[in-house]
Amino acid sequence: MFAPGLLAQDADLAIGNTFMRARFLLIAALAALAGLSLAACGPSKEDLAARQAAMTASKSAGAEFLAKNAKEPGVVTLPSGLQYKIVRSGPEAGPHPRPIDEVKVHYEGKRLDGFVFDSSYERGVPASFPLRGLIPGWVEAMQLMRPGDEWMLYVPADLAYGDNQAGADIPPGSTLVFKIELIDVLQSKLRAPKG
Repeated sequence: MFAPGLLAQDADLAIGNTFMRARFLLIAALAALAGLSLAACGPSKEDLAARQAAMTASKSAGAEFLAKNAKEPGVVTLPSGLQYKIVRSGPEAGPHPRPIDEVKVHYEGKRLDGFVFDSSYERGVPASFPLRGLIPGWVEAMQLMRPGDEWMLYVPADLAYGDNQAGADIPPGSTLVFKIELIDVLQSKLRAPKG
């Protein structure tokens, strides 16, 4: 009844359809897995809520610390909220760094719990930084300092890293404490912008 060539052609067509269907199902399955995988990469609602709660607690602890610290002898609070205490003063004739200058410093940075997250003292070598590349609290304080000055800085979160995590050791919303010794001002040959 059926021609032998027709059966072979139907069989090839059936096999081709099966492969196409399997290929389609494999692609669909891989796309679904990729979607699940991407969804798993982002933080869950619970993780975001926990992060927000931790940041709120950190900011609250920082505000409490700064309010108490403001009453300590020798602590000066600037309008921005930045606090400093002069440990040692250098020569009064020394230059103040400008935003376009580079500064050479020894420093130690701590969280409020006392954890030291960075220290040029531990490395045994002072560090040099362009002033405009530093956190706002440093930029503000450094422009008030002179070579030879050693200050303690108490930097509110919004003048440090704000709501951002900074490396593995500085959580979002952290108030930071720095011991800074200004060694030198490496003055730029550029003129500072007016204003």
